[in-house]
Amino acid sequence: MNLDDIRRDIDRIDRQLLQLLSDRADLVHEVGVVKKRDNLQIYAPEREEALLRKLVEMNSGRLPEKSIRAIYREIMSAALALEDDLKIAYLGPEGTWTHQAAIKKFGHSVEYAAQANFAEVFDQVSRRRADYGVVPIENSTEGAVSHTLDLFVDSHLQICAQILLRIENGLMAAIPREEIKTLYSHPQVFGQCRTWILRHFPEADLVEVSSTTKAAAIARDKAGEGAAALGGALAAEMNGLQMLEECIQDRATNTTRFLVIGEKTCPPTGNDRTSLLFAIHDRPGSLVRALQAFEHFDINMSKIESRPSKRKDWEYVFYVDLAGHCEDNAVKEALGELEKHCSLVKILGSYPDVLE
Repeated sequence: MNLDDIRRDIDRIDRQLLQLLSDRADLVHEVGVVKKRDNLQIYAPEREEALLRKLVEMNSGRLPEKSIRAIYREIMSAALALEDDLKIAYLGPEGTWTHQAAIKKFGHSVEYAAQANFAEVFDQVSRRRADYGVVPIENSTEGAVSHTLDLFVDSHLQICAQILLRIENGLMAAIPREEIKTLYSHPQVFGQCRTWILRHFPEADLVEVSSTTKAAAIARDKAGEGAAALGGALAAEMNGLQMLEECIQDRATNTTRFLVIGEKTCPPTGNDRTSLLFAIHDRPGSLVRALQAFEHFDINMSKIESRPSKRKDWEYVFYVDLAGHCEDNAVKEALGELEKHCSLVKILGSYPDVLE
């Protein structure tokens, strides 16, 4: 078979694919009509993950799992846009790691709304000016994002999905390396690149800003003053900067976990994670007895963080991630036992425990 024959076959298959995608879009529209009629959530992360798993299992061709997921992410993104004018709030500006995490989950076809801070993301979703929000919750190098944790205390919003994104930071500038005097970046990025900075720029001034995209813009505008930035390749590209060095984070596997927040949590999928917060009574042994509730019902607790309650001095709220769904019998019983030792127990949401 010569090249022209192969290309004709590709054209034929493309026509078939377009027709099948059009047929799929018609069915998706019908799904949207039914969801609106029955007042159901347009975005269903539990259905999305089940579909992706099934597609990966069905795949017998050359495409790897990563490619299957990427292709269908965009197909499903287009479907969401057809079902409703879905709007996603995220910590901006455009090009931040949070923006990239949102695109990884929702694709390019939905509408995105950049917000100035974490509180604004929560507020936009709470006021239903956005359907969902995306916020960072923890980094594998720097740990928990405390601002996000604090906002859950008074918010009614629920976690309905998580996103894991590999973070690869680099040094970007519009000037030669030897002219750099000041480094701009988000404080989390400085933490993730601490060893590299001490080794290569021990005398540089470090200036914290609200996002890596803003840092890149400052590096562009203040290049004559010796400014450079730390962040991702997209931020460098958007601001016309050169990546002088890539992959400078201290850990090669540097990963940030993001949460999708909305009005409702997810139904069980069989592989779920539940996040909750609790405050204990101020009595000796209360924390130990509270945590024993999970051990008693054989519930794996994968994460615990404490934060000041901001309501009373030296009072703390504990944030926990555990294996299972809040509707699972064992989890229900464990939470019932937990409540006996706590002044507050609040389920933040159950969602698919996806590690993509």
